[in-house]
Amino acid sequence: MRKNRFLLVIIGLLLLVEIIEAHEIRPAFLGITEDKDHTVTILWKQPVAGDIGIKLIPHLSSGWLEKEPTELSGSHSFFIKKWIVKEGKESIAGQTITIEGLDQTITDVLVNISLANGKTFSQIIKPTDPTYAISANAKPLQIISYVFLGIEHILEGVDHLLFVLGFLLLVTDKKLLLKTITAFTIAHSITLTAATLKWVTVQPAVVEAVIALSIVFMAVELVHCYQGRPGLTAKYPWLIAFSFGLLHGFGFAGALADVGLPEHAIPLTLFLFNVGVEIGQLIFVVVVLGIIWLVRKSKVHVPAIIKWVPPYAIGSFAAMWFIQRLLVIIVH
Repeated sequence: MRKNRFLLVIIGLLLLVEIIEAHEIRPAFLGITEDKDHTVTILWKQPVAGDIGIKLIPHLSSGWLEKEPTELSGSHSFFIKKWIVKEGKESIAGQTITIEGLDQTITDVLVNISLANGKTFSQIIKPTDPTYAISANAKPLQIISYVFLGIEHILEGVDHLLFVLGFLLLVTDKKLLLKTITAFTIAHSITLTAATLKWVTVQPAVVEAVIALSIVFMAVELVHCYQGRPGLTAKYPWLIAFSFGLLHGFGFAGALADVGLPEHAIPLTLFLFNVGVEIGQLIFVVVVLGIIWLVRKSKVHVPAIIKWVPPYAIGSFAAMWFIQRLLVIIVH
């Protein structure tokens, strides 16, 4: 009877992950660059889940985006359109951007705009207000938005959070846990920077698949620890956190590359995105530790079998993601 209940819990959690993945949460990207001769280059990057794209349609009040795009391309995670518009002296300043269908999603649209007069700025369009009026007097370089993108990315990145959750369940000593989380932070900051600045080049699809395997490894280590056979992760969690943190940093870099960085301020936006990732990670750690503390302090009886749910759920999710990501590599 207990085994059946446990199996139902795992199936329910797997279905929950499928529901989460079905509701796209990665930001879309709209880049608009106006040259001095008033040639306008417009880049639209729309997130997709497998072969299914969310229904987002960008519009400019000038009607430029109603024309056929100059280029079409895509990857396993984004569908890309590009327009090159030559409209005489008509400027993009004063036009209005509207993202059709955005109000039906939970995603955002990051907009980077470069005007002919040299002004460059960024803006996030939210589902609650899917329009944005482009102003020549807009505050330049509103790149603080990248902090919120970093926070959103880590809090919406279920795979990264499950990896961190594994350490929170495995390491009970507070000082050792702090050392472990710090090692993970330093490691993924190193590779996030290296990959974003193109000091190191990796294949995003391969990285995502190996990240899934790292989570499987974490789940196995957690099971072994609960069985009284602590492995390398239980003995040296900071070492494993640093090693796999390097790998996860490449995953963060892939997400940042998909969104896009303003070329004039790459170091600053990279720093702000990383700050956002750390803030989001800290929020998750505090919430989980708070829940664990409340459960331990409460008088509610928790069946012993419940402790086995997290490692098997984490392992099941990660194995499913690995298969999905491996198929992407094989197909492409």
